[in-house]
Amino acid sequence: MQTKVTRLDYCQYLLVSQINYTLTHFADHCAQYSHDAINRYLRGEQITPRLVWENVKGQIVPTMEGYVLFDDTVLEKNASFAIELVRRQYSGNAKQVIKGIGVVTCVYVHPALDLFWLIDYRIYDPDGDGKSKLDHVREILTNVVYHKQLPFQAVLMDTWYATKDLMFVHRIAPEVLLLPLKDNRQVDDARGKQPYQRVDALSWTADELAHGKRIKIKGFPKEHKVQLFRVVVSTHRTDYVVTNDWAQESTEATQEACGFRWKIEQLHREGKQVTGLERCQCRKARIQRNHIGCAFLVWVRLKALAAQTGRTVYQLKHGLLDDYLMQQLRNPSLRMVLA
Repeated sequence: MQTKVTRLDYCQYLLVSQINYTLTHFADHCAQYSHDAINRYLRGEQITPRLVWENVKGQIVPTMEGYVLFDDTVLEKNASFAIELVRRQYSGNAKQVIKGIGVVTCVYVHPALDLFWLIDYRIYDPDGDGKSKLDHVREILTNVVYHKQLPFQAVLMDTWYATKDLMFVHRIAPEVLLLPLKDNRQVDDARGKQPYQRVDALSWTADELAHGKRIKIKGFPKEHKVQLFRVVVSTHRTDYVVTNDWAQESTEATQEACGFRWKIEQLHREGKQVTGLERCQCRKARIQRNHIGCAFLVWVRLKALAAQTGRTVYQLKHGLLDDYLMQQLRNPSLRMVLA
């Protein structure tokens, strides 16, 4: 009689697997489970973002100095022709439009401890639920403020989210937003005395470089002005960051805060490289959703172990191969013979 697959079984497979992350590979290496049994589990289970929160909330160290980060990633499925949820969309990683599944993620950062936690995510499926990525961000942010009730000083996002609708989200969640603008965004820093111009064409005084300047973004109401900062990231890159916090008057502090945005990129990179986040090739949307949920649960576990042991998730994952290699060198299953 075949053993029924559980959530723990599937997550354990993703945790230790090093190469394939496929149902067939799982079944081949676990005698008590057949391919069909694993498939039935993934089709019948319903893993939601709430499960990630239930597993991570006990690990979080809340702080009023924290940051809430939003971004999205595309799980590449370019070889797919029949996977549900897959659509053509722009990938910042690939720098082009690809076929894949979009995922909006939310991370909570404790800057003093240099720790961060995945606290929510959403699958981008406008054909299924009619929601845009901005809708998902508004929903998650409202949930963070009123249900999760995590303290934080600011919300950090990418240029894609610097829209009028989202910058008015403070009417629902009165929090500080820090958003980079695209270089070609039209703005006015002359109080209507001059035409709008590209943000990267603005002139800056020494005082404005240090403390920012008040601007109006084209298309925004007259009374809705924001503070703009010119942040030099490197010799080849300059970011233009706006905030709805008029009390913020330090470019240096803004630059330091924006540096934490890369934590969410770390989540996406580690998730894809050590949990098989984008490797599932099953066709059904429910299986894809459950696989993504399990992969995030595995990342949460790996991150907790990494914090406890002072190692990285890569050291933990690749350490499994190190142990196997040392065992094989001591007592090899395949022995080399030379003539």
